[in-house]
This record gives sequence, C-alpha cells and structure tokens, in this order.
Amino acid sequence: MTVFRVEKNANYTVMSNEHLRNRELSLKAKGLLSQMLSLPEEWDYSLEGLSRINREGVDAIRTGIRELEEHGYLERRRLRDGSGRLAGTEYVVHERAVARPSLPESDEPALGFPMQAPPAQERPALANPRQLSKEKSSKDPSNTYPSKGAGPRARRGLPEYACVAGDVL
Repeated sequence: MTVFRVEKNANYTVMSNEHLRNRELSLKAKGLLSQMLSLPEEWDYSLEGLSRINREGVDAIRTGIRELEEHGYLERRRLRDGSGRLAGTEYVVHERAVARPSLPESDEPALGFPMQAPPAQERPALANPRQLSKEKSSKDPSNTYPSKGAGPRARRGLPEYACVAGDVL
C-alpha cells in the first residue's frame, strides 16, 4: 500500500473543514472560499483581484461569490463615502456558515406589493342589451333553397322537388 505524506514546513493555511464537507456547495465555491481564506487580510478581494490570480474570469468568480453569499460563508457590504455616495465593497469571509438574519414577518403586506382584491367572476351587465324583434321575418319560405350538400329529405318540403323526391323515395 502506497502512502503519501505532505510535509508542511512553511507557507500553509489552517482552516475549518466545514465548507469542504458541505454537500450543498459546488466545487467552485469550495475552492474559491479555500483560496480566500488562504489570502492575507489586506488582499484585494474584488472580483477583478480574484480573477487575476485564477484562470476563471470575473463572471465565474461572481457566480462563486453569490453561492458563498447564499450559504452564509461570505457577506458583502456596500461602503459609502462622507457624502453618501458608494465608495466600494467590503467582503467579510467566514470559515463557518453564518445564518443570515431573517426579516421580521408581519401581517401587513410589503409596501411594494399591495394586496389586491380578487377579480370578479361574473360577466358584467351589458350597457345596451340585445332586444328581440317582435316583427315576423320578411323572408319568404319559398325563396329558401337547401344547402348544396343537402340530401333528398331536405328537398322534400319544396314544391319543385316534389316530383323528383317522389320518384326516388
């Protein structure tokens, strides 16, 4: 049996194994967190700074950062200058996942999403309902002809087809 031993004399990192054993994290997120934990605190933890020391680009680093944020291993805080304008981003990296504070639940709806009344299920009343005509139709029944594909029964009632219908039936 072959045994590999790693000698750690200098330049190594001691970190928790929690994130490495977390099955919900992707391998990309595990590697990114391990690398971030191994870097000194004064390191440039921007997306560009992390992409400069890796093969992955800014977009791949961004997806890994989002995953770590979702699972509580990373906090991102927006920094503002004295006049209130955005000045940058501060990353806080945790070895162990930190539960994100949940928003207090209330019975009132959120301001951006007001409650709406359910839609009416009935058909609305028409402003001008149809009125039936009380006059008789002016159509003369002798002027009506059966449709083109109608058989002998449809022609039976018409006088001009009486002799033909009698012969066939």
